[in-house]
Amino acid sequence: MRFSYQVGMCQADHYLPLARAAEEAGYHQITIPDSICYPQECSSKYPYNADGSREFLEKVPFLESLIAIAAMAAVTKKIRYATFVYKLAVRQAPVVAKQVQSIQQLSNNRLDFGVGISPWEEDFAICEVPWKDRGRRFDEQIDILKGLESGEYFGFDGDHHAMPANKMCPVPSQPTPILIGGHAEPALKRAARIGDGWMCAGASLEELADYISRINSYREEYGTVGKEFKIFTTGKDAFTKEGIAQLESVGITDVIIGFRNVYEQEPDHSLEEKIQMLQWYANEFITR
Repeated sequence: MRFSYQVGMCQADHYLPLARAAEEAGYHQITIPDSICYPQECSSKYPYNADGSREFLEKVPFLESLIAIAAMAAVTKKIRYATFVYKLAVRQAPVVAKQVQSIQQLSNNRLDFGVGISPWEEDFAICEVPWKDRGRRFDEQIDILKGLESGEYFGFDGDHHAMPANKMCPVPSQPTPILIGGHAEPALKRAARIGDGWMCAGASLEELADYISRINSYREEYGTVGKEFKIFTTGKDAFTKEGIAQLESVGITDVIIGFRNVYEQEPDHSLEEKIQMLQWYANEFITR
């Protein structure tokens, strides 16, 4: 099992000290959430809590995730980073490709790019991107990200994107892992078909086993079983040795550790408390 520490939704001056502390404590990776803004009026329901409300996010601070990763990577040497997950569907793929490639150059390929489709229609409206056909548009964006990492001229002519041939320099010395987020069936299929992994925002052990079984069946169908495939999740199961063993038994490769439930509007901790908690977890479960 690999262990990631969740950074984000906190004061800006916490990011760099937490990145250094997590690396020193022995965590494999840091994950960071993504959000652009909070709309004044919204109709979409949040899919990852019980009642679908999202008012808890109104005053939660978010740094732009790729900028935050670049800053944290600059003060660390080995720890990896992953977006959990980046709302690629509302961004311009070539611009994002350049950002990701630049991070890989500056960090020595330490980024796993977790991407997803925002569940909020308002994100699309704010960014002036059509909500309709968002899944197919998202698939094309991933194709563009991968194509622009070749270092050769690459053009794209799809149903939703038309891009003249161009090339970017410098490109990463190895492909950027693309991890797909989402619990809906199209997301599971997408992860199996074109992803290098899947990211789960939280589920029971039974639900995880079902999700992973379905992904594995799709991987068999798409002929992608042979390649490395990472599976991330959060949850309370990771706070006991027995729970960690159970997560491994259903196929989890990476567990994300956090000490605050933002969905329940728990207050943030001080920087000193956060460092103490991440060190405690590392001493209990990582370094032994």
